[in-house]
Amino acid sequence: MMSRPAASGEAPGIVVFDLDGTLIDGYAAIGIALAYATERLGVARVPDERVRGMVGDGLELLLEKAVGPDLAGEGVRLYREKYPEVAVEESELLPGVPAVLETLARSGWRLAVASNKPAAYSRLILEAKGIAGRFDVIGGPDALVPPKPHPAMLAAILAATSFRPDDAFVVGDMEIDAQFARAAGCRVALVPGGSRTAEELATVDADALLPSLLALPAWLARERAARPAAAAAARALESPPR
Repeated sequence: MMSRPAASGEAPGIVVFDLDGTLIDGYAAIGIALAYATERLGVARVPDERVRGMVGDGLELLLEKAVGPDLAGEGVRLYREKYPEVAVEESELLPGVPAVLETLARSGWRLAVASNKPAAYSRLILEAKGIAGRFDVIGGPDALVPPKPHPAMLAAILAATSFRPDDAFVVGDMEIDAQFARAAGCRVALVPGGSRTAEELATVDADALLPSLLALPAWLARERAARPAAAAAARALESPPR
């Protein structure tokens, strides 16, 4: 977990983004590092078209899928040997990301990243792409924090930024992002085009399936506008009749 101190202040809430498939297209870099590991282990290379669907559950599980559980530990070591060399050059921001972050920041939203990629790798890429400074926290799994969908990473982000779960919105491109949000009691919007298509995400338990990341600011504005009305309705139901 990498963060800078933050307080909620008058912000409307916090938006917690997944990384791969949501903010960046980093599948080429992942594929290169994975091929490096499989080649040195004498295991068949994973076809590029399969890599996209294997990403998202964390590095250890990715290597288990690619080389099997017996070789996964050495596979992780080899992957980490190669990945930093290609992470920046072979990763690209997805369309609209800088504009969306600018719009949200201008509206007062606090921003964070929660990825199953090690936080050091996420920061390396985001700094190189010029957007790391947008985020109060860049989170990832470590010795104390398990990977998504366990909610510990999200709970740590909320604690670091002084927000409650009902003030947090998770944005991702996979089922695991929805599970992650729900486990922490947060709302979630999914965006297709990363590891999953719109059709694959249609049945996932999420508050919204957006056509693209560009639709996020308007959806968040509607969600926040609806909060006072919903709270007033709940209070009216709880009030005894007179």
